[in-house]
Amino acid sequence: MSNKLPPIEVHDLTVAYRKKPVLWDIDFDVPEGKLIAVIGPNGAGKSTLIKTIMGLIEPVSGKILVYGKPVDRERPRIAYVPQRESVDWDFPISVYELVLMGRYSHLKLFRRPGSNDRRIATEALEKVGMSDYAGRQISQLSGGQQQRVFLARALAQQADIYLMDEPLAGVDAATETTIFELLSVLRDEGKTVLVVHHDLQSVSGNFDWVMLLNLRLVAFGPREEVFTTENLQKAYGGRLNILTQVVELAKEKSFVREPGHE
Repeated sequence: MSNKLPPIEVHDLTVAYRKKPVLWDIDFDVPEGKLIAVIGPNGAGKSTLIKTIMGLIEPVSGKILVYGKPVDRERPRIAYVPQRESVDWDFPISVYELVLMGRYSHLKLFRRPGSNDRRIATEALEKVGMSDYAGRQISQLSGGQQQRVFLARALAQQADIYLMDEPLAGVDAATETTIFELLSVLRDEGKTVLVVHHDLQSVSGNFDWVMLLNLRLVAFGPREEVFTTENLQKAYGGRLNILTQVVELAKEKSFVREPGHE
């Protein structure tokens, strides 16, 4: 039996906005080296959970540990990809400069990025197919290109845990394929990846584990155990009347890109 600490432990977590609970009594351990979809209806607390793990939101109660330590002590080991809507795209920074920011957590105080940091940033841009856009201001990119750039920044950080808040929202098919391939590579390298995701039809072919949220934790575990019509009904209630068709269609398509298989 392994004595390794889980990448993320969440115990008795409750988060509220203006005294209204958004997450209630959440408790789970995240296993290492898994690609995990965080799904649930709008307002279920998915983005709130990611931000709270990151330390961006203060919980009402509960405890979050990263490799057995408080988040602040292990923050360099966590890379975060925010929702595109939360970014100030008019900020005067180039694509390359934004990706290079992924290296800052590795730098000592008042140290500037060195040649190795610049090499890593350049390689990250190449991995997402954005090398030709390195000198552009970030507002000059399409939505899919912007997502690729933030993914490149996360890759440049060379973290152990990746928290991504809807990185596939509104992207084109080519970008979606690129992102899923990169996420699979991270997983195969032993990284732990949590992705807030909204497209139920693409869950089966791309994720190992599934977390179902709706204020409370509905279910969490291996995809084939959790991603069921019964659990989806518990999470979504009457909001989705085609759940059975979605699950069955997703299972039929799962041969396209099963995790861990070529």
